[in-house]
Amino acid sequence: MRPSVVLFLIAVSTGLAGNWCIPMKTLVFPTQTSTSYVEMIPQKPLNLTAFTLCMRVATELSGKREVILFAYRTTNNDELNVWRELDGRLSFYLAGDGVLFKVPELGALQTHLCVTWDSSSGLAALFMDGKRSLSKIYRKGHTVSPGGRVILGQDADSYLGGFDDQQSFVGEIYDVNMWDTVLSDRRIKCLFAGNREPRGNVFDWNTTELRINGNAEVAIRER
Repeated sequence: MRPSVVLFLIAVSTGLAGNWCIPMKTLVFPTQTSTSYVEMIPQKPLNLTAFTLCMRVATELSGKREVILFAYRTTNNDELNVWRELDGRLSFYLAGDGVLFKVPELGALQTHLCVTWDSSSGLAALFMDGKRSLSKIYRKGHTVSPGGRVILGQDADSYLGGFDDQQSFVGEIYDVNMWDTVLSDRRIKCLFAGNREPRGNVFDWNTTELRINGNAEVAIRER
């Protein structure tokens, strides 16, 4: 192997290792409840014709139960919701019927999860631990509307209320990042591996303001 290639690989490995030594805040939802949630304050309005949304998630919830993973609601609509369905499939919904993916079920071991969507083509995909699903065509020409609120831990049936404990999240969520573009497969694999670039321009987990409600806990741990 040429020396320049060796040096490049060493630099990449060192950079990734360094990222994994940085303390990371994580959200723990310890119990099923209709009162605990965390609101995320976006860095820019969610006026989206494309996006990549990533998070790390672990849950021991199983059986015939829906689990909300991410909820963005305006006054009138659930603009963007990410779910684990009753049958274990993962899905996301854009102000209407959703697109669903049959993938390995979430469990107690941390999973890096990303969903991508582009309005111009309608292409939607899901990534688990850097592995990409098949593509599906979904809501071509649609736009995600701004002016809503993003919460973790609950599904809001009204602007910020109407919570159902049977849909609440129990477990751990962190490293929630969002971009207003579709990231390449290569970049998503690098994010799964621990690279912190590119930083989310809608939500950047390192800097995004979190508003804690109920018994949700923020913990800091070494990665």
